[in-house]
Amino acid sequence: MPLNNSQYDSIIRTYEERQNKNRYLLEERRDYVYRQVDGYKELADSIASISVEQGKKLLDGNESALAELRRLLKGLSEAKTKLLLCAGLPADYLEPVYDCPDCRDTGYVDGRKCHCFRQAEISLLYEQSNISQLLEKENFSTLSYDYYQGEDLTRFQSAAEASKKFTGNYDFDYRNLFFYGTVGTGKSFLSGCIAKEMIENGHSVIYFSAVRLFDTLSQISFDYKSRDELHGMHRDLYQCDLLIIDDLGTELTNNFITTQLFSCLNERHMRRKPTVISTNLSLEELRNRYSDRIFSRIMSNYQIYKLTGPDIRLRKKLNR
Repeated sequence: MPLNNSQYDSIIRTYEERQNKNRYLLEERRDYVYRQVDGYKELADSIASISVEQGKKLLDGNESALAELRRLLKGLSEAKTKLLLCAGLPADYLEPVYDCPDCRDTGYVDGRKCHCFRQAEISLLYEQSNISQLLEKENFSTLSYDYYQGEDLTRFQSAAEASKKFTGNYDFDYRNLFFYGTVGTGKSFLSGCIAKEMIENGHSVIYFSAVRLFDTLSQISFDYKSRDELHGMHRDLYQCDLLIIDDLGTELTNNFITTQLFSCLNERHMRRKPTVISTNLSLEELRNRYSDRIFSRIMSNYQIYKLTGPDIRLRKKLNR
């Protein structure tokens, strides 16, 4: 899923806008401090003159000049910090401002795309697939237990709590989730809740329906001109922070799809990259439809949650 040139340029322009915005903000803060904090500008201006003076001493052979410069600069820094604090401003008020401190708003860290750049790429894909509109409606703030009773309620509550723990513990607890059960019982809804929470926490998330995922893989796999695109697709599927495959089993299953699914699940598990899968298939249907290797991977590496009850989507539609 590599970006085309116009999409890439659009993201780069966004970073340039961030840099300009934060540079202007820092200049505004500096001007404010120079006007309002007595003595701060004089301290800041003295740094250059002291550095030049000590530099000359160093060139003249004064071996203690460098140590003296460090001592003087440390004293000036402490004095400036004290002035800021006395003025009711934070100590880092005049430090550079970044939307993303990791890449300093360049989009790259050590020559590789930063997590914020990767998320920007995925966000563009979301816009194309309308997933962003879906997540505005399907998130933890709209979660409700009103449509469930008895055992159905217990099962949904358990799955919902697991979903919340999944997002809350993501950074230190590797796990995968598998939701299965009857149509309209909240499987896709919980997947959406997880996706939105992860995205808002700055993680890269790819959300695919099974049909769209395997159609895309099929199209680019059998087009020899799309080798780079296929490589990019696999890279994203294997390396993104979270992959969500919704409605597994709705695709037309064949040997190609089975191979691709196993490769994806296996690679992500080897890299300890979490995956969330939802399906309307029963566990028996899952085993019969896919290979024993896939069934074994899911049973051994995923937390399994069965959801049952009436079709909530249908009930909501009838109640309008």
